[in-house]
Amino acid sequence: MGPVNVLINAPIGDELLLQITNVSPRIRLSNVYELAHAEQRGDFARKAELDALLAEAEVIYGFRLPNDVIARAPKLKWVQVMSAGVDRFLDIEFRQSSVIMTNVSGIHAIPIGEIVLEQMLMFAKQAPLCFLLKQEKQWKRFMPTVLRSKTVGIVGLGNIGREVARLAKAFGMRVVATRRSTKRVARAKHVDILLPTEQLPRLLKESDFVVLSLPFTSETNRLIGEKELRAMKPTAYLINIARGNIVDEEALVRALDERWIAGAGLDVFATEPLPADSRLWEFPNVIFSPHIAGGMEEYNIRATELFCDNLRRYLSGENLFNVIDKKKGY
Repeated sequence: MGPVNVLINAPIGDELLLQITNVSPRIRLSNVYELAHAEQRGDFARKAELDALLAEAEVIYGFRLPNDVIARAPKLKWVQVMSAGVDRFLDIEFRQSSVIMTNVSGIHAIPIGEIVLEQMLMFAKQAPLCFLLKQEKQWKRFMPTVLRSKTVGIVGLGNIGREVARLAKAFGMRVVATRRSTKRVARAKHVDILLPTEQLPRLLKESDFVVLSLPFTSETNRLIGEKELRAMKPTAYLINIARGNIVDEEALVRALDERWIAGAGLDVFATEPLPADSRLWEFPNVIFSPHIAGGMEEYNIRATELFCDNLRRYLSGENLFNVIDKKKGY
């Protein structure tokens, strides 16, 4: 069997590149990160060099895809992206192509689960108020609350949702969740009540914390709007670690202004970086981070381990892990 040309479009070190090469003597590895990154910045001085490598590429692994990858890589058969969400990759050309896409779903569950618990604890213990009092050098005692016996509603019980459920149970919380494949009310591990997606209103009504952990698709675009926010308790918090466009941000601003809900924990936004004129900067009851919930020190290592496992399967003709349904978008 002949060589397999694999392109890497990610800033990973020599040790990980060697790990990929060592999967098989058939691997012919090229790191095109600098070429592709320069082109995305508008520097086309080495476009011909990148074109030549893309023309022979069979596999691409990276955080991003080179521009017009389907047209420029006629031999491409498989793309492994280094993220869980794939909405930014699935343009019309890619959806219509025969190229297989896989992601690294599963490696984000631990860091994102910890971010969700961090935000729930910060709201329960009124950490934003503590930060403000410290800045103002004020000593004002107050009564915090506890997570025990509170209800967390998890919208999307995938890898991340299941980890959130496990951690929530460790804190003695009640867990309600929705899952697309669920057709009737049921139970699941670490989940007290598992609901079909059409019963989202029930989850919103019962939850003290609503956690969005579902993929962004045409079906989930602005899933949480005015109607859904008004369905939540005025004492409840919305936590979004999925994609910004799942929430109607204008409706969220109104909900915060008019106190339909108690606050929001946000790691993702409709426009990133968050524009300087966004009202979301202003609310003291909004906790957010700059889309880093899935990050961890070992990210590249774990992603590359998964890619190498998949690469072995690809070379032996086995089914790949984490294959994306390009019609569904996840």
